[in-house]
This record gives sequence, C-alpha cells and structure tokens, in this order.
Amino acid sequence: MKGKSKVLITGGAGFIGSHLCDLLLTKGFTVICLDNLITGSMDNIKHNIKNPRFKFIKHDISKPIEIPGGIDYVLHFASPASPRDYEKYPIETLKAGALGTHNALGIAKKKKARFLLASTSEVYGDPLVSPQKETYWGNVNSIGPRSCYDEAKRFAEAITMAYFRRHGVNTGIVRIFNTYGPRMRKNDGRVVPNFINQALEDRPLTVFGKGSQTRSFCYISDLVEGIYRMMFSNEHNPVNLGNPHEFTVLELARLVLKMIKGKGFITFKKLPLDDPRQRRPDISRALKLLKWRPSVQLREGLVKTIEWFRK
Repeated sequence: MKGKSKVLITGGAGFIGSHLCDLLLTKGFTVICLDNLITGSMDNIKHNIKNPRFKFIKHDISKPIEIPGGIDYVLHFASPASPRDYEKYPIETLKAGALGTHNALGIAKKKKARFLLASTSEVYGDPLVSPQKETYWGNVNSIGPRSCYDEAKRFAEAITMAYFRRHGVNTGIVRIFNTYGPRMRKNDGRVVPNFINQALEDRPLTVFGKGSQTRSFCYISDLVEGIYRMMFSNEHNPVNLGNPHEFTVLELARLVLKMIKGKGFITFKKLPLDDPRQRRPDISRALKLLKWRPSVQLREGLVKTIEWFRK
C-alpha cells in the first residue's frame, strides 16, 4: 500500500466502482464508498457491508459533503455512464461531471490526497483518427444528444488540470474505453449486456446501422488493475485504459450468438445520431508509464460475463 491506507470512491456502488472497492479491500485498504444509487446498486456492494474496512455513504457528490478523518486517495467515478442513462439523466450527468468533480477535488485538496478522475473515450467524440492517442483533441458535438456526458467529462478533465496547476493537487486522469463484465445492468443500453440478454432470451440482437462501427472491449479485471497502477503513479496527464483489439459491433453480435447457441438472430435499426464510428485506444502511454496492458481476451471475458447474466 506504500504507506497509504484510506480511499474514497465516488460512484462506488456502480459497475466499475464496485469492482474497485473489491480490489482495494483485498489489497488491505479502508474504503469509503459514496453513491446516490441512481445508476449504482446496493447489490454490487452488499458482500462488503460487514467488512470493518468498508463504509457506505448514500450521497450525491454534486452536493457538498464533509468526510471526517484522513483520506489518502479520492477516486471520482460517480456519473451515469451509458447512453440510456444519460438520456434519462442529462442534468444529473452534467452535475456529476461539473459540480461533482469540483466537490471531489475539494475533498482531495483539503485532505492532501491523490485524486484520480474517471474520464472516458467519449472525450474523443466520433474520432477522425484511429487509434486514439491522448494527444488527440477530439471531434465532439457540444449540443448533440450525447453532449451531456461528453462535455461533462471534458469539463471534469479541465477542472482537474486547473486544480493541479493552481492548487498543486496531486491529480491523475484515466480515459476509460469500452469495459464489460459482471455487474453490468441488464438494461443499461450498452452493447455487451444488450446482446447477451437478447440472446439469452431468444430475442433479436439489435445492431444499429450496418454494424460496421468498431469498439474495443476491455474486461473489468484488466481495467481495475490499470486504475490501481495509476493510483500509485506520478502521472498527471490523461492515460488511456482499454483493450486495443478492435471488433465491429456485428462481429460481437455474431460471437455472442455463437457462444450462447440460442434461437436469436440479428436485426438492424437506424444508427443513432453521433454514434461513434470507431473506438480503439492507443495504450502506449499506459504500457510505458504503468507497465499495463490488458490480458483477458474477448471470448474469455464473455464466458464469465454470460455466466453472470445467466445467474
């Protein structure tokens, strides 16, 4: 633990946040999990409730809060994170990125803690270059249907760097690419749970457009390992975390159908506005700075994810 022991995780009852809670508890940390549960779930953390090193606080980080005692790390992961969520909660999404990041940075500043922002590949928008390097400034529609999430995260990055430059807060930024695994919500609208649940229920797998748009799928255990390494780094500039192996959405649909062996088939619908055509991270900075690269192959991760959804 390198002399540090207490971590505050905002959004800690969410998909990624809850896996972070698990990892840090196994590493011996004391974990404060803060979540307002609009997209997170107590089911994700119920196995930790009786752990004396775990504390849950139900709170919306876009509203100020005082956390007593020392804190060594603040990991800001609070935000709706799927298109269906931020379509339903656009203002809450903007508040989590703006007011929530401001409040979380204030806690880190007061506690002299290392601050880590969960940003996203969405800051690159519908990219005109592939793979996406951290130096790419993006191609983003600031008033489109996805803008509440894109711009919230872009603002969050800007205020994080401002706190680093103006106040000397020890900040870091991870740009997370498509991640999947157990604890994803069945109805969250993202492509992996969509396909798995449609296939398990023998319903048509919905592919938008021709399915030629690409995604890069990183298994959750790989992602949280990268986040853990970033916690202990001295890096302040953004670092991409994701799997650089690129698949088309149609390839993913066919693979899920093959693995589940159900009676489903693929149906095509109109492509949503501003749906990114490409998603593929350049992870050379993560490899150099964190000695990190994902190890779980897509088929292996899907086996574990499908098993979880079957249960």
